Amino acid sequence: MSTEPEPPSTTENTGPGTPDDAPPAEGSVETDPTAATDGGPAPEAAAGEGVPQSPAADATDPESGADEAARKLSEAEAELAAQKLERERIERRKAEKQGPIPAGTKLSGKAADLLAAVRAVEGGEKPATTVFADPEPAPRRPAAEPVRRPQPVAAEPAATAPAPAPDTVEAVRRVLTGGGAPETLAPQVAAALGEGAAQALGEDPWQLLRVPGVRPEQADGFARALLGAQCAPDDERRGRAVTVWLLEQAALAGHTALELPALTAALGRQGVPDSDAAVQSTLAEGEALAFQDAVDEPGAAPVRTAESEESEEGDENDEEETGPVRVLVGLERYALAEESLADALARVVNSVAKEASTAWESAAASASGSTAELIRAVAGHGLVLHTGGEAARAEPAVLLTAARSLGLRAVAACHTPDGRRRLAAHLNADDGDGFLVTVPGLLSGAEGPGRDAEGAFALDLLIVLDAPQLDVETAAMLVESLPDGARLVLGGDPAMLWSAGPGRVFADLLAARVCPQVASRTPDPGPLGELVSGVGIGELNQVEAPGKEIVIVPVRDAGEAVHRTVQLVADSVPRAFGIPAEQTVVVTPGHGGAAGTRALNAALKERLNPGPGRFGGFDPGDRIAYSPAPGRTVPGQVVTADAEGLHLSCAGAAVVVPKERVEQSVRHGWALTAHQAVGSRWPAAVVVLPGDAAQVLSRPWVYTAFSRAARHLSVVHGVEQTLAAAVAEVTAKPRTTRLPVLLRTQVPAAG
Repeated sequence: MSTEPEPPSTTENTGPGTPDDAPPAEGSVETDPTAATDGGPAPEAAAGEGVPQSPAADATDPESGADEAARKLSEAEAELAAQKLERERIERRKAEKQGPIPAGTKLSGKAADLLAAVRAVEGGEKPATTVFADPEPAPRRPAAEPVRRPQPVAAEPAATAPAPAPDTVEAVRRVLTGGGAPETLAPQVAAALGEGAAQALGEDPWQLLRVPGVRPEQADGFARALLGAQCAPDDERRGRAVTVWLLEQAALAGHTALELPALTAALGRQGVPDSDAAVQSTLAEGEALAFQDAVDEPGAAPVRTAESEESEEGDENDEEETGPVRVLVGLERYALAEESLADALARVVNSVAKEASTAWESAAASASGSTAELIRAVAGHGLVLHTGGEAARAEPAVLLTAARSLGLRAVAACHTPDGRRRLAAHLNADDGDGFLVTVPGLLSGAEGPGRDAEGAFALDLLIVLDAPQLDVETAAMLVESLPDGARLVLGGDPAMLWSAGPGRVFADLLAARVCPQVASRTPDPGPLGELVSGVGIGELNQVEAPGKEIVIVPVRDAGEAVHRTVQLVADSVPRAFGIPAEQTVVVTPGHGGAAGTRALNAALKERLNPGPGRFGGFDPGDRIAYSPAPGRTVPGQVVTADAEGLHLSCAGAAVVVPKERVEQSVRHGWALTAHQAVGSRWPAAVVVLPGDAAQVLSRPWVYTAFSRAARHLSVVHGVEQTLAAAVAEVTAKPRTTRLPVLLRTQVPAAG
């Protein structure tokens, strides 16, 4: 029996599937090892990201050590600190609420039982239907006093949690060995389960599922070896662990919660005999939360509930009926983030005076078309949505200039450094100017205006481009950090792939219609703009390209696809268009398979920068994709390596990746997945469509991949008619989120 974590082997997700889709299917194309986050390390590598601290560091005087740590604070460390601060603020706000929300009090049947269990736990009582003593609530730590941003420093590897103590790792290793599991999992298990990891794992072997990459069947084998005859499919510990695992898989696929029927059905497919009991046990133990949301279905009949039926016996006049509802189950971190985001958005919408000043009107009069419309909308509203393609970025640039000319503290934030560079081109500004930032840099404090004494951004207008890439946690941290009275503009291309993390914030806001929406009337120019615009509406048109801006290269199999791709990058594109190989990106649907990123990068390295790979598989000059955090990818190049680690140059910043983290966070980067490439553009792009990728193509994926090219696009085409069918028929997979319902109760729909 092996419990070695296995990387997913499905294609890159363009949207989430149901939890039962989470198990990897055998196939030749492999998804991004972050299970649809497309920017991070493989799950098994990401499981234990702690960097061991040397004994000397442990023995350092605390005060001097703290000073030294402060001096070495990196952008990534500051970002994690900001995230921690915002999450503590969210938890504190939720803890201050005086009682449970009364939603769900009019349900009946199993849904009512489940919600009753949650309410009982919230009230400190023991649910009648569970045999588990409810745990003592964890004490809420007071939020730390907000601090001003650190001085900008060169980017460094992402900060990680302290490595687990050697004694803890050794104790876990003995438990793993006793259950026949690879002892190499010990650091990951210790990091996931904490100080008492060995005891927790011995008492509940299914806690092994807390380690990313471990699957239920592997945890079952470990439990059988450890528990012997006491191991059974109906073990309540197994039911809880599999429930949490399914919710985590759903989050990786983009859901912030799952509908109860979908969750119970997935549990049944994982061999849980009583899925309802498993969910209820999970809720009672506080490992998940349940919600009841109204379903907005025109013409749907009201639901008669147990409470309304009882009211008939007392007073017919008091009878109440409710509309259709759905019961959702989700992990606390995403539930709190989504609720906090809705609260913060409502505050932004309601905190700005709805009167446009003369100065704003003057700025709008000097513009035209949708640019003037955008300026007028921002003048009178706290929240505005702006949609459009690459050329439409010029409109927020004009807005930013106008706002700053009015004396407002205005900042524009982009998803990537390349996005910041492209916006700077519209402003004839330096992308290092303080009012042009990246989202991670703004949150960490390494870029932008910093924060005031209350922890809010010191600004009056925040323009966030590439908004479709915002997941709920990042969006919540951004909006929560806005001061009262500040304006927020979220702009982006709704046809792009959604965020790598859970949620679909931009799409949910567009659907909720709680604020003005300005659609750009600035089209993307040229044959590439025409092609991409057609894909966005479901049409794969034949486009005239007299300058060979678009070239289709048919191939018969994956081997030929790799050969032609190398030929295009190394020879054809540089010769025909004068675009060097280092300015061409290769985009393919997945990491695995005969024409995935691994195979393509190996072939491209052999041709463009051959070498022994003596630094963890890398050589100076290699193009890389660096993932400082799950879901984030920064293209760069290897400079050198030494005892400190692998030295990279990423977007002009020097990065040193410790050698123990190289395998987790650095990949070769000539070829990327679409999720890794989103947010950046290159002069030329080669999009590889091998035959085994036919089943995973979708309109958002094709749109995102094709639009990575600024001047030239080559399509290595091996999927025949599947490409046109995918563009016409395969839209983004739905994601289950709560943001529209939460907004509906706080913000009236805009006319």
